Amino acid sequence: MDRHNEAVAVIAADMRGFYDRKEAFRIYHGSTNSTRQLRYQRRKMIDTSQLTKVLRLDGEAKTALVEPNVPMDQLVQATLPSGLLPPVVMEFPGITVGGGYAGTAGESSSFKYGFFHGTVNWVEMVLANGDVVRASGTERADLFHGAAGTCGTLGVTTLLEIRLIEARTFVELTYHPVSSVSESIERLEGAQEDMGNDYVDGILFALDRAVVMTGRLTNEVRPGVKIQRFSRASDPWFYLHVERVTRSSVSPVTEAIPLVDYLFRYDRGGFWVGRYAYRYFLTPFNRVTRWALDYFMHTRVMYHALHESGLSQRYIIQDLALPRSTVEEFIKYVDRTIGCYPLWLCSLRPREGDQLSLHPHSASGPRGLETLVNVGVWGPGPTTASEFVELNRALERKVRELSGMKWLYAHAYYTRDEFWSIYDQPWYEALRAKYDAASLPNVYDKVVVDPAAQRDAFRGLWRLWPLRGLYGVAKTLLGSDYLLESESRTRRALAWLFGALVLLISLVPFVGRPLASALR
Repeated sequence: MDRHNEAVAVIAADMRGFYDRKEAFRIYHGSTNSTRQLRYQRRKMIDTSQLTKVLRLDGEAKTALVEPNVPMDQLVQATLPSGLLPPVVMEFPGITVGGGYAGTAGESSSFKYGFFHGTVNWVEMVLANGDVVRASGTERADLFHGAAGTCGTLGVTTLLEIRLIEARTFVELTYHPVSSVSESIERLEGAQEDMGNDYVDGILFALDRAVVMTGRLTNEVRPGVKIQRFSRASDPWFYLHVERVTRSSVSPVTEAIPLVDYLFRYDRGGFWVGRYAYRYFLTPFNRVTRWALDYFMHTRVMYHALHESGLSQRYIIQDLALPRSTVEEFIKYVDRTIGCYPLWLCSLRPREGDQLSLHPHSASGPRGLETLVNVGVWGPGPTTASEFVELNRALERKVRELSGMKWLYAHAYYTRDEFWSIYDQPWYEALRAKYDAASLPNVYDKVVVDPAAQRDAFRGLWRLWPLRGLYGVAKTLLGSDYLLESESRTRRALAWLFGALVLLISLVPFVGRPLASALR
């Protein structure tokens, strides 16, 4: 703990300095799983990127003491030797413990255990004035619940104690083919009522074709059940495998998946968003090319490339949660207006004592602890900035009309008035005042899409294919920090040089054929 306490003392002193100077700053974690364009100025940030350790594991109490920048794969790796597992594990291995707490995370076990922040016992935080405090359900409870989901705008989380459950060797996963949206929702609803299930989610491939998946932790593989992996370069992408094994079957199909492979089954390909990279670069999409380009198709690398290239500003990245009564109507709206498939379905059931981030209101009034169905909408959008923004804003309006809500890690296009008509501004501002958080970014300013960055994504040389993509790949290979503003012109020049080289190589097939014909 000495190293941890020393690091926290430095953070506290730096924050006190900003506070005394009445100077605004941002919190730098070293990585992000947000798709918003982010940049940090070194002189105007608090660096917490060194807080990356699992400090203690208590097998008897089934708890782990964890610093905020521990990613999910490192946390799972630390707990499994003791036969333990976090109840809610975000499906991308690079998502951090602190990110799950501050950003609201719900996954396929959330029908049973609630949101990730509901598995946290207490947190250590540095307030904006430099004070180091502890918050829990019984101590500074308003800060503990308020900091969950407000994106680090009340203080800097430096330590968390999280609850653990008993782990098993496999997840026995059953794929249930269904033939309509209503059947998908009914199947999800039925599966979440069966407490023998540990994991429930679904993939909608079309309005008339979907698969609901139910998983149970187990140490044994039953006779006749195949073991299937998803983590190696030679393994199939999860969603493609699900589609293939259920394409010609109307009956459930069951497989045993090694636990870690299941937890991070969507890592390779980023659910299915990685497929758009193949389309962008006009690259065949098959088992051979997925194997050959496997390095680039893990979410850590994909996020790096997306941020460097700015292409995230041209893709619809939305996670929306709707009540059971309106989710079918919303899915049909997405089908009519966007038409991108697959869509991800996941049941989210807050546990007693949980609070939803920022106390959102639905169109019909304050939102209670109802079960919601998350719909993941991820795909290419319109090709002009105005149309792209309007489509996203229309999506936000529809969600609001149907008494739904959206998760703020993604793209938000609300005006300030619209945002605060949904979330509880008086409660939020009172909490910021109580804990001296005025020098921290306001949550609206932090989550809304930067209009300038959005416009830049659609104009200038960046519009020319494939400059953005090549630049993102080049910067990823060079390993630059994609969140910090670069202070090295040499590194930037090398990235452009590499990108130009790849561009020339990629154009050889297009230029070479007519040139060869002319020389014959």
